[in-house]
Amino acid sequence: MKKRAFALAAHPDDIEFVMAGTLILLAQAGYEVHYMNVGNGSCGTASLPKDEIIEIRRTEAQQAAASVGAIYHESLTDDFTIFYEPRLLARLSSVMRKVAPEILLLQSPQDYMEDHQNTVRLAVTAAFTRGMRNFSTDPQHAPVDHPVAIYHAQPHGNRDTLGNFIRPHFCVDIGSVIEQKTHMLSCHMSQKSWLDQSQGMDAYLHTMQGLGKEVAGFASGLTYAEGWRKRLHLGYANADFSPLERSLAPYLVDLPTQSTSSNAYTS
Repeated sequence: MKKRAFALAAHPDDIEFVMAGTLILLAQAGYEVHYMNVGNGSCGTASLPKDEIIEIRRTEAQQAAASVGAIYHESLTDDFTIFYEPRLLARLSSVMRKVAPEILLLQSPQDYMEDHQNTVRLAVTAAFTRGMRNFSTDPQHAPVDHPVAIYHAQPHGNRDTLGNFIRPHFCVDIGSVIEQKTHMLSCHMSQKSWLDQSQGMDAYLHTMQGLGKEVAGFASGLTYAEGWRKRLHLGYANADFSPLERSLAPYLVDLPTQSTSSNAYTS
């Protein structure tokens, strides 16, 4: 089966902020890469009508995906209607089975807004039910039987909803592809409407780069990095299935695991 990596996030430009560098490196490593935003960007403006901004943000996302050779998948719903509910789950599950990734790149389970967190919940369930013949998808798609490894990116701002810094399990050195990642984000020109006009798009790009520098600070010798936490393998693959770590070994920097009490779960 062809090696596939699926970057899936809530809104147009979310992929670019926290996971595009890793996606680009996976494409260079021979993966067929896929790109999807569950939300269509309908609230991504302070001035334009809904239908107009949806089409603009769709075009921007398509351009960003095309710039790195990623296969684009259409959004499924409006912003702020991304809920963990059966109909949306059935639709996303159909896409998950169609793509059949061995690497699934998702946002952090702890993030500053509910759309991000709900997208993660939907995606991990869609992946979990990928091989369940009695789980109906919309449109119906045959179940797939293959392992998948799920990796969670850093939350936007590198912090959870309470302001705590999220420490990744490992970092991916994206210094060699930071220009491509920056170009992907620059495709989202409509976001200039959200920025102070004295700052403009450059500030938007510098924010993304600054977050990458902050993650790179965990390891010496890195300039830009993306941080990742690997989801528990149960229900998805064998414990030793680590395709991202294997494929991007030259770019990987492991971080020491923080110690936990040996009797933490003892009653």
